[in-house]
Amino acid sequence: MVLLPVFNILGRLLMVFSLAYLMPIVCALIFNDGTLRNFLEGAAITFMVGLISFGATWRFHRELKPRDGFLLVSLSWILMSATATTPLLLAYPSMSFTDAFFEAASGLTTTGATVMTDLDHAAPSINLWRHELNWIGGMGIIVFAVAILPMLGVGGMQLYKAETPGPMKDGKLTARIADTARALYLVYCLITVACIVCLKLVGMSWIDAICHAFAAMGLGGFSTRDASVGAFNSVAVEIVLIVFMAIAALNFATHFVAFRERSLRAYWYDSEAKAVIVVLAASCFGVAWYVWQQGVYADYSTALRFVSFNLVSIATDCGFVNTDYGQWPIFAPLWFLFLSCITASSGSTGGGIKMIRTLILVRQSLRELLMLIHPAAVHPIKIGKMAIPDSVGHSVVAFVSLYGMSVLGLTFVLLLSGLDFVSSFSAIIACINNAGPGLNVVGPANNFAALSDFQTWVCSFAMLLGRLEIFSLVIIFTPAFWRK
Repeated sequence: MVLLPVFNILGRLLMVFSLAYLMPIVCALIFNDGTLRNFLEGAAITFMVGLISFGATWRFHRELKPRDGFLLVSLSWILMSATATTPLLLAYPSMSFTDAFFEAASGLTTTGATVMTDLDHAAPSINLWRHELNWIGGMGIIVFAVAILPMLGVGGMQLYKAETPGPMKDGKLTARIADTARALYLVYCLITVACIVCLKLVGMSWIDAICHAFAAMGLGGFSTRDASVGAFNSVAVEIVLIVFMAIAALNFATHFVAFRERSLRAYWYDSEAKAVIVVLAASCFGVAWYVWQQGVYADYSTALRFVSFNLVSIATDCGFVNTDYGQWPIFAPLWFLFLSCITASSGSTGGGIKMIRTLILVRQSLRELLMLIHPAAVHPIKIGKMAIPDSVGHSVVAFVSLYGMSVLGLTFVLLLSGLDFVSSFSAIIACINNAGPGLNVVGPANNFAALSDFQTWVCSFAMLLGRLEIFSLVIIFTPAFWRK
């Protein structure tokens, strides 16, 4: 019976999600690209699936319980990805459902890995749909639902705690959770508009500017070109995207406070934001020097350009590329993938372990070393001026342990399927961090189309696992979750 109330709310959510088709529908009308019927049918199918789900379970509507939130979060990402495949399947009859689901899930989870080719000649509305999925997924479709579901009589706190990334989720920016979600989305929209305008000013067309701004703010990494941002060969475009990718990798709660107080002090007081900027800056200058010394580029400035763009893109879990860095000495691309695990802030649109967990883990490790020397010492873990409860530290250790086991387990699954080690490991890291390209077969010069159907489904699962912060998805497979 636990499923019926969840499907009742999921039906409402799908009906609302059908409104997302309006943007590509308008685009299809403007460009007359032959996809109008595809998106009209996609919107109708999504709405009808939601309506049937809602109508069949309306008698079971009730306020959400905590475990309902976890179940709804997981099912919503899966079903929305499934329904979002409709325009792709109609536009590309030769595309399998496996590939279409991977593409849609990659969009909504903001992974940015793709199985599509010839994107330069794809219908503008198809490219806009892919990028809109990046944008919607960026702040989390459930956070979006929290902003609107109260109007439908559905409480939101359980969903907010199930979806919002980061180990400390109880603080609110506003008095009501729905107001918090709306405030975050307002900031998200304003920064997105700023990114669109900046990209247009540096030479992109309106459709390219909108698509790449959506992908940059969602840290999704989809592009309208097969060569990604490298197709534009523009330093100005790369600088704009670096700035906005870095902004998207910071906690949007910090952005909200900065907007509200009309001051940049919020960033100075955010220890996580300072750590992100320091790690990105130091890595850019350091790896550029290494790549230059290895003779990849003739001068340091050129090395700094290409290293900075690709490093920031992968470290923030966006996934844009402007060159095939898979051909560089192996240290550089592996450092990119390592940074993708830890760099993004909690409350950002990025994935991975998150910087706040990394800071807590490092401080907790240092405390354990200190306790070996001084067993009676009282040494609380602090981030900035805030003491971190031991329960949060234990939660971080559990998360990182489960994260590591997930990466190893899924890598071995791909190895068993016949994929080579570098491709297997990098594909799982890229997918579970929602970072986009991996190495070798799934490297920046290729895409995930070379994978078998089984391997594609494994990577799809990894994307969902990473986007849902592992716990939210894994918990529904535990026996205790289903006990009354």
